[in-house]
Amino acid sequence: MRIKRIIRIASSAVRHRLDRLIPAALPLPWWLRVLLAPLKLIPAPNEPAEVSIRLFIEELGPVFVKFGQILSTRRDIFPPVLADELQKLQDQVPPFDNQLAREIVETSLEAPVGELFLSFDETPLASASVAQVHGATLPDGSDVVVKIIRPGIRAVIQKDLEVMYLLARLIESNWEEGRRLHPVDIVADYERTILDELNLQLEAANATQLRKNWLNSGKLYVPEVYWDYTRPDVMVMERIYGISSANLAEMHASHVNMKKLAHLGVEIFFTQVFEQNFFHADMHPGNVFVDISDPENPSYIGLDCAIIGSLTESDKDYLARNLLAFFNRDYYEVARLHVESEWVPSDTDIKEFESVIRSVCEPIFQKPISEISFGRVLISLFQTARRFNMEVQPQLVLLQKTLLNIEGMGRQLYPELDLWETAAPYMERWMENRMGLTGLLRNLRDHVPGLIGHLPELPGLAAATINELKLLGQNNRRQTRLLASLQTTLEDSQQQKRSMRIGGSALLGAFILALLPAAGMAAGTELMVGSSLLGSFGIYWMFIK
Repeated sequence: MRIKRIIRIASSAVRHRLDRLIPAALPLPWWLRVLLAPLKLIPAPNEPAEVSIRLFIEELGPVFVKFGQILSTRRDIFPPVLADELQKLQDQVPPFDNQLAREIVETSLEAPVGELFLSFDETPLASASVAQVHGATLPDGSDVVVKIIRPGIRAVIQKDLEVMYLLARLIESNWEEGRRLHPVDIVADYERTILDELNLQLEAANATQLRKNWLNSGKLYVPEVYWDYTRPDVMVMERIYGISSANLAEMHASHVNMKKLAHLGVEIFFTQVFEQNFFHADMHPGNVFVDISDPENPSYIGLDCAIIGSLTESDKDYLARNLLAFFNRDYYEVARLHVESEWVPSDTDIKEFESVIRSVCEPIFQKPISEISFGRVLISLFQTARRFNMEVQPQLVLLQKTLLNIEGMGRQLYPELDLWETAAPYMERWMENRMGLTGLLRNLRDHVPGLIGHLPELPGLAAATINELKLLGQNNRRQTRLLASLQTTLEDSQQQKRSMRIGGSALLGAFILALLPAAGMAAGTELMVGSSLLGSFGIYWMFIK
């Protein structure tokens, strides 16, 4: 099955002649040039190469379409013509059969479409990689949209995931950088994410929570979900009227305050990540609309809440402290935090690591976003990671993807946006609220109910603690007596050994004296003196041992 999928991917790439997209000046290994050479004998399609790559991605299904959606926001990396073509992947994927869409709705909601809705548009409003959306009207007159999962899409996704796992395992086992990059873990995280998109009840729950978080904020609006009409493969929600965040021409024609809109996007992102810990992780232009009814005070509309991210408290603290250190250009703190968090080995030279981080990050400060390519910065940081054996953190991959989307949108909306100027004050306020007196009081307030609940147990806990301390003291005293006894025994043993050595030396001296020959006192005297010196040396050796 995997081999068939790989063959299909390769044959599709050959049929669309994607080799046309490879720059002639790009240095390629000789063996790759040999493999690509026969492709020039195949006639190229009539459409431009940019159209060919979009068609190639559409053919391969939702996993590749999602990747193309991310690429469409990176106008700093790709030419405008290619970015415009990839942007069509956001909501212009070819729809599936309208009659099949009606059958799915009727099977899921267990009623004919004519009974469920006053009207149901046969032509979809939008068609994306995993689902398509139809306009409809409920019996009470409410305008809604009906989202329907593509039939058979799960099997296609499973095949692509098998291929991705195969490639990830090959990378991890055959490339020296593989273990550090954790490609299998990254694919596993992506698997959970994309499979969650196939359950519209999960998306409905996410949308309901996100709506609750921002209700009446005037900053982000999330449409209401109609739960009576929602099932795993069908979801009905309020229809909204706004314009796509990619429709810059209409926003400029309506004199929308683009600077305020861009700053609002940064505020929403940081609030979702650090305060609410519930962030929309699929922020491409197809999912983000803008309400321009008040051009001076525009606001966002969030759609498609299938992919939602969250972080652990330790991850949030780590990221916040790192971001603040970056904003303050405290690269030593950044390096120290990496070691403290064990993202780099504990024996890393912090000063050397600091110097490398400074060389990568210092050039991006005090510049508008139009002059900053975070893609290139990420490449530089990757090279730094390889040098210091930094491990990729799979739990943050979703956040990194969201950051790329946010940058792409910010670049389109307001190229002069100074991300650091916008984000730094927010992060400082957040850290002050978390670590300062306000945060201390809030934590105390949050834990008081739990402490009060344990008050009836305090007398028993105090008595048990006292008994434990008494037993601990008794054990300590017994251990002290035992150690003293062992020390005495050891000293006695050592004294006994010294006595045996002294006795042995004396015996040796006596034995030598007994062997004195009768021939001459002078010789005997010399031998006695020598034996005496030998015995004295033996006694001295015993004591210094």
